[in-house]
Amino acid sequence: MNPAETKSWGVLSQLAETDGKRHLRELFAEEPGRFERFSFEAAGLFLDASKAQVTGPVMDALLGLAEEVGVEKRRRRMFAGEPINETEGRSVLHMALRDNRDGKYKADGADPMGDIEDVRQRMKAFCDAVLSGDRRGATGKPLTTVVNIGIGGSDLGPVMVTEALKPYWIEGRDVHFVSNVDGTHLVETLRRCDPETTLFTIASKTFTTQETMTNAHSAREWFLASGRSEADVASHFVALSTNHEATAAFGIEEENVFGFWDWVGGRYSLWSAIGLPIALTVGWEAFEDLLSGAHAMDRHFEEAPADKNLPLLFGLIGLWHRTFLDMPAVAVLPYDQSLHRLPAYLQQADMESNGKSRRLDGLPAGYETGPIVFGEPGTNGQHAFYQLIHQGTTVIPCELIAPAVSHNPLGDHHEKLLANFLAQPEALMVGVTEDEAFTQLKEQGASDEEAKRLAPHKAFPGGRPSLSVLMQKLTPETLGALIALYEHKIFVQGAVWGVNSYDQFGVELGKVLAKPILAELKNEADGDHDASTAGLIARVRSLRSGV
Repeated sequence: MNPAETKSWGVLSQLAETDGKRHLRELFAEEPGRFERFSFEAAGLFLDASKAQVTGPVMDALLGLAEEVGVEKRRRRMFAGEPINETEGRSVLHMALRDNRDGKYKADGADPMGDIEDVRQRMKAFCDAVLSGDRRGATGKPLTTVVNIGIGGSDLGPVMVTEALKPYWIEGRDVHFVSNVDGTHLVETLRRCDPETTLFTIASKTFTTQETMTNAHSAREWFLASGRSEADVASHFVALSTNHEATAAFGIEEENVFGFWDWVGGRYSLWSAIGLPIALTVGWEAFEDLLSGAHAMDRHFEEAPADKNLPLLFGLIGLWHRTFLDMPAVAVLPYDQSLHRLPAYLQQADMESNGKSRRLDGLPAGYETGPIVFGEPGTNGQHAFYQLIHQGTTVIPCELIAPAVSHNPLGDHHEKLLANFLAQPEALMVGVTEDEAFTQLKEQGASDEEAKRLAPHKAFPGGRPSLSVLMQKLTPETLGALIALYEHKIFVQGAVWGVNSYDQFGVELGKVLAKPILAELKNEADGDHDASTAGLIARVRSLRSGV
């Protein structure tokens, strides 16, 4: 179905030329109750969308669009386990990983909860054994350090969550994440590790991912070089994989292989066995709380009426900004240092999901789809790219996230952080007119000539949209709800655009082309390339031969 042919799409296109061009100052002046009208709450999260570029008619039309294109129907199909990943013929059931209701889900016609619970209990038993010291390394020392080797979803999710939950780390535990095939990443990480107390989790569903397995084999060589035997590998390496033959060849015992399923996409996999390093760092109870928070948001998304449904509304407003108001990017701005990896995590979650130009029917979309996602923690970003957000030629909606209470109260640090969290969206919304800038400069003692000269540079257009997400405290539950909120936001937008949010063929082409080039760099083959690539290969060879 082409969503651009619906009645609501036409209405929204017209509203983009009217309501979409109105200044937010004007909208707030016209509607004093705007904050109450466009604020929503669920699963411990509060969303203020009143500073988004929306009006009542826009929201009505967006909800109408969701109904016309069948977002609710697609959501039902997803929760029912139907293969909504049409290009790969797979279900999309990461929600089942944070649920415990028998009979709720179907995968390939069967209830997956028994298998999920089996892996869950094995993970719990393994975590309990490591954390209690019952399971030790080859020399009898406790395994106090975890090194997770993975890439993409097998890295970004676990590293983001462990960083976010640092206040919940079990004392004496340490965790590192290696993803880049650049040897520097592994070498510099292993400098900080003791082979006698290090446990490696190798995260690759197929156990063939080039970057991951290159790092895994190098880590294995490092371990053996410390004086350990091949038999000792089993005490220090576990696999998060489904390829039992390859894990056995690596030296990992069957009982230390934790699997997951084709209906778990990589960027949605932290809830599965891929989350083992999280549980090993914060403990099983905190990991279950993370699942519980996500499940609360799942239930809300599945059951709440459309006009109060947080992920649905969040997704539709973002779609309005992207597709109808032609805003090409979104800035994710967490005002909590613990969430410093959240923007990178959401880059993959969103851009790999909805970075598509073809609809499910194979035809070109013909409209703008997934946005560019970027961000940094506040207040760091304020001293970097906020200049462009406030005064640049490109309008970039902002999503600001903050806990009201800090895990690390220190003087008035958190009050100052929250003051910035509240001030930035106000500044984006209100702006400063050139006349106001002129008056301010005059009040500061500038002459008429100087004030007139500087006023254009001190003016801010304002009217720039933002959404604010507030929670009482960043806990495993609220973090789980926050991640699930974004997962479902991505689903909503993909469902409206009519793209498959669950494949990622765009990741593959560069990897395919890298294989023959690797052989050429090793002087094992000659290739046929465009002039630029051939020239670069020759120059790389020349530079390497001169070392």
